[in-house]
Amino acid sequence: MAKVKTQFVCTECGADSSKWQGQCGECKAWNTLKEFRESKSPAGRPNFDLDARRQGYAGATSKVQSLSEVNLDEQARIVTGIGEFDRVLGGGLVNGSAVLIGGHPGAGKSTLLLQTLCHLAKQLSVLYVTGEESVQQIALRAQRLNLPRDDIKILSETNVESITETAKEVQPKILVIDSIQVMHAPGVESAPGSVSQVRESAAWLTRYAKQTGTVLILVGHVTKDGSLAGPKVLEHMIDASVMLESSGDSRYRTLRAIKNRFGAVNELGVFAMLDIGLKEVKNPSSIFLNRSDEASSGSIVTVVWEGTRPMLIEFQALVDGTSMGHPRRVAVGLDANRLNMMLAILNRHGGVFTGDQDVFINVVGGVRVNETAADLASLLSILSSLKDRPLPKDWVVFGELGLNGEVRPVPNGQERIIEAAKHGFKRAVVPFGNKPKKPVANIEVIGVKTLDEALQLLRDY
Repeated sequence: MAKVKTQFVCTECGADSSKWQGQCGECKAWNTLKEFRESKSPAGRPNFDLDARRQGYAGATSKVQSLSEVNLDEQARIVTGIGEFDRVLGGGLVNGSAVLIGGHPGAGKSTLLLQTLCHLAKQLSVLYVTGEESVQQIALRAQRLNLPRDDIKILSETNVESITETAKEVQPKILVIDSIQVMHAPGVESAPGSVSQVRESAAWLTRYAKQTGTVLILVGHVTKDGSLAGPKVLEHMIDASVMLESSGDSRYRTLRAIKNRFGAVNELGVFAMLDIGLKEVKNPSSIFLNRSDEASSGSIVTVVWEGTRPMLIEFQALVDGTSMGHPRRVAVGLDANRLNMMLAILNRHGGVFTGDQDVFINVVGGVRVNETAADLASLLSILSSLKDRPLPKDWVVFGELGLNGEVRPVPNGQERIIEAAKHGFKRAVVPFGNKPKKPVANIEVIGVKTLDEALQLLRDY
């Protein structure tokens, strides 16, 4: 009888342990070790050409050579035909790469991939493997979206050994697995979706993609906190990880790159969900700047940098007297800890006390701002609401605030100013270090060095 090796794998970092313990010895996370059983019998393993135990996730090992001898020719990319998807991927799909797409149920992962495959099937051989939906459901969705169905190949299967054997016969250029959580590998004694099954299934499929030069696209589930389900080692195996995000009350979807070995991370693509599927939004700033005709207090526009392009978004702040012992600080789309730090800077270096006020701030459109270039804009929107003084609608503000009250320059300052000028803004309040040496057409640029100088502009208006 085949021996069974039992290990415990951390779902956060992928570290192995011979026995269960409450805390992972590598990443120090608590209650993350899950049982992993693996048969040592070669007969219980999938029948691949190369011994899986001697090959890494990158496929066949190479000979020892100097770094200068490595071929630096740029790998050709497969353009999907969907501009926002190509942007997030770094220009398209790379041969032999593994891409993981995650998102909440109903976000549109299967719809996006079906649209992509139906477009690429005209020139390339593609195979769509479904493990959750039936082939009839996939066909009905393609019919509802008015997509061509003649060239795309589809397979309903959950066994990775059967999938790879079929792929060897069909030889697709692009292989889609929907989803990795329902796949299972022979010889692994656990249910599909468990840590061991997800890790083994992803390892075999990724290895097959590397060996054959096939583009592998995996669909992944997310947990209730929005992170990708499964062991953390899953994200280490693949080459690119993207998340398709949506809010419950919005028809817009955002596609963000979390990891990308062939392009920039934090790249953002915007789609609109219509009755004919996902349609790309080529000018995202237009949907985030749907402002009222009259100027209102607490509203201000800033320019954030998403991946390789600037994007204009609106901040809205509401400051009101608190009716509780402890004033509330609520930030939607912004880091709450950074909001508290901004209020402390405003009190210390701006002389404005908000300890008896409730402060609410929101990023319009459901966008989450992670960079510090929005510091000055968020603080001026709070002050505008506190003083009930509307700012001009043709103003745009960006800049990072230091703890000493200085306004620090941010990357790509001139590109942000040019983007604001394209959308009709007439005045830009920016860090003095970002003020261009030559005037920018159709916009007045005001450089400020300290928070007090920025507040003086608001007082003088």
